[in-house]
Amino acid sequence: MNYLGVSACPLMQTVRQRETEIGATSATPAAENRLTHGFGEDSVPAFFEAPPSAGGVAVSTTSDTWKGDPDNSVFDTRRHEVSRSVIFQEHSIQMGKRSAARTNKKQFRDNNGDGFQLHAIDGGWDPIEERRDQSFIRHVKPRSEGQQALMEAIDGGALTLALGPAGTGKTYLAIAAAVKALEEGRIDRIVLSRPAIEAGEALGYLPGTMEEKMAPYLRPLYDALADRMGGKRLRQHLTEGTIEIAPIAYMRGRTLNNAFVVIDEAQNCTYGQIKMLLTRLGWHSTMVITGDPDQSDLLPGVSGLADIATRLEQVGDIAIVRLSKQDVVRHPLVACMLAAL
Repeated sequence: MNYLGVSACPLMQTVRQRETEIGATSATPAAENRLTHGFGEDSVPAFFEAPPSAGGVAVSTTSDTWKGDPDNSVFDTRRHEVSRSVIFQEHSIQMGKRSAARTNKKQFRDNNGDGFQLHAIDGGWDPIEERRDQSFIRHVKPRSEGQQALMEAIDGGALTLALGPAGTGKTYLAIAAAVKALEEGRIDRIVLSRPAIEAGEALGYLPGTMEEKMAPYLRPLYDALADRMGGKRLRQHLTEGTIEIAPIAYMRGRTLNNAFVVIDEAQNCTYGQIKMLLTRLGWHSTMVITGDPDQSDLLPGVSGLADIATRLEQVGDIAIVRLSKQDVVRHPLVACMLAAL
């Protein structure tokens, strides 16, 4: 190691070649010392003095003048240029190490020791948002007498009609019962259906596949499913077909066996549509139809939910559960507004 802290072999070869070209002969100890360290019997040049520190990085303040042997001015100039190049290269290496150190501070390690880096979460809307999967199956408990009657009716019968105002938990309890039946192995799939009717505002045709067109209308069902089983499992079931999206327009002629069928927002279905949906029920299947006859988006007299419920009350094996404002579990103001409006 020489004074600069780097190997002098390449530098010595370059200097010796240059010294031969200019006709210099260095056999004295002083000349050999000058070849090795850059100075002979003279004192240490100002170029090799410790330069001042600027921000923790050593920089050179040596001027272009060089104290050397006047007989070897060309050699001294060449040595000066080579030494400055080494200093600047060392400076660049130090800056590179410091930059790498700053980069390493931003690296994170997971439990397996693999490195990763945090990124901003992209915006946008996804009908099935990624959520933390539940480590256990939560059991839904009723919060009112009407909800207790609805849960017992779903568990005890093959066909249940749940009628009631907004916020009474009709859709959530139906989805919870469907997920429970799927987890226990009593059914093979869950079939979701809902009329594609806007709430008084038509947005026109939607792009994409059938699932993408139906996604905005089925968002409440997606929310309930994701809350019950987690976003990751929900995506898996949708990909495998265990959870099926079935538009009402394509339900004609089907027989749903070993399935749990949820028909949501049935107040936006006509009498003929609800009749068609009821007759899709197959063996070992459960069907739940939910809706609020007072919040239909169809023209007056077009909705068939109230008429269907009145006619089916005469059938003993079909449960008709009518919820009221006392069963509202949403914000307390919802029940007050329903009483006033």
